[in-house]
This record gives sequence, structure tokens and C-alpha cells, in this order.
Amino acid sequence: GWGLTNDGTSLIMSDGTEWLRILDPATFAEKKRVRVTAAGSALKNLNELEYVKGEVLANVWQTDYVARIDLASGTVRGYIDFRGLLSPRERQNTDVMNGIAYDAAGDRLFVTGKLWPRVFEVKVAPKK
Repeated sequence: GWGLTNDGTSLIMSDGTEWLRILDPATFAEKKRVRVTAAGSALKNLNELEYVKGEVLANVWQTDYVARIDLASGTVRGYIDFRGLLSPRERQNTDVMNGIAYDAAGDRLFVTGKLWPRVFEVKVAPKK
């Protein structure tokens, strides 16, 4: 798997395709699969995952976008755009964004990437 998170009951795993696999945490048996779609088309390259307030956040590999996925339907509700977190100078000698962590107590995200010089604390504001 490329990414792994949990919803408090099941494990949720990505494998780089458009599928999220829902696993039993005790046996790792697959309980079901959810196909992720955006505007009716499969969304592939689902990477790092985090479960936040009923949604699965999935970094889209080789981009600075995180998809907000409704786990019941697999529909992408929107994207969080993390382009520009690093300056052009900081972006040199780095690789892909691929780290997402959620702090429920502080209601904040932490994001980073391979060889990134820092971790960013992020509060996502609702779209106006």
C-alpha cells in the first residue's frame, strides 16, 4: 500500500490506483473497495492518506494537491491546493509532497514531502 489511515473502525489503504481498500484491522482481510472518482472519472495515484472529520484526504502523487474524498461514495468533494508552500529556492533538490498528518485536538494538518526542508502546520479554511 502507498498510504494507510483508519476511521476508528477499519483500516483504509491506497495502492496507487483509484481504489481505496477497506480492511479489517485485526485480520487485514479486505472488507470492501471504494473507487475514487472526480467529475465522473477515476482519480488515480492516490498516495498518502489521512482520515479527517469523515473524509479521507489523499495526496495525489506527483502533485501538490490533496483530494477530499467521501468514503461512502468515493466521490472527490474538492481539493486542497498546496502549491506555493515552498519557495522556488526551497523547492530545488526536493521531491514530491507526500506527508499528511492530522491533529484532532488542534484541528490542524501537517504537510511535508520527500526531502522538504520543513513541515508545515496548516489550518484549512472553508471555501468561500
